[in-house]
Amino acid sequence: MLQLTLMCLARSHSFRWLTCLLTLFAVGVTQSTLLAAGTPKSSEDQPLYAPPKKITPRARVGGDARGTDGTDPEVKALVPDHVGLTTKETPVVNFYVSKSTQYEVIVTLRDDRSPRAFQEKSIPSPKQPGIYTINFKELGFALEPNVQYRWFVSVIRDPNQHSNNPVAGGVIERCELSECLTERDIKLSCTDQSVMDNARAGLWYDAMGCLCNLIDADPKNEKLRRLRARLLKDVGLNGVAEWDLRSISTSTR
Repeated sequence: MLQLTLMCLARSHSFRWLTCLLTLFAVGVTQSTLLAAGTPKSSEDQPLYAPPKKITPRARVGGDARGTDGTDPEVKALVPDHVGLTTKETPVVNFYVSKSTQYEVIVTLRDDRSPRAFQEKSIPSPKQPGIYTINFKELGFALEPNVQYRWFVSVIRDPNQHSNNPVAGGVIERCELSECLTERDIKLSCTDQSVMDNARAGLWYDAMGCLCNLIDADPKNEKLRRLRARLLKDVGLNGVAEWDLRSISTSTR
């Protein structure tokens, strides 16, 4: 740009001078356009999780509770805000807790076909902040195919007033394996590649459950932690994703 300007100043003929000015203007517009467009986003900035085509909005239950003074843990279910899919009869689900607690923690699985059809089991109370796994097989929970279930994890700080208890959860539906194999490119193994493949296929619980298991086995694996943060951001759980990124250098789960 500077060289072109000096060339224009060196020319005295009015026509050539006008031509140079027009050229300078065109170059400036081109450069401004390129700067405004910015650098194209890398593949890592693009959403990885592809929601199912048929989704139900507002399926995620938050971790807020009334009547607390900020001393109780915040609980977040690692789920999308719509019905999440799995291929497994006894999947795992995951939740985040912001601090340790001594209160009893209860997991509830409710069949959406009937509000009276539910099961409850206690799980160990978290001893430190982090992401935890709930194994349905260990709890004796099983999912029928093509049925929507609501699951919740509750910290029981007030047994007499449930609205005061931190609670989080989501909705899960089991996709019949034969149907999933036909309609989706699912992976039954558990590797970082299968996590990405199942996320792209819309199988949230299979992808996240596998990924959390891999991280539990190798907590300092930066690649896996960044992959989990990316998936969490894909479904709007930015706070948990930022916690995950901050804790990469530690052995925190």
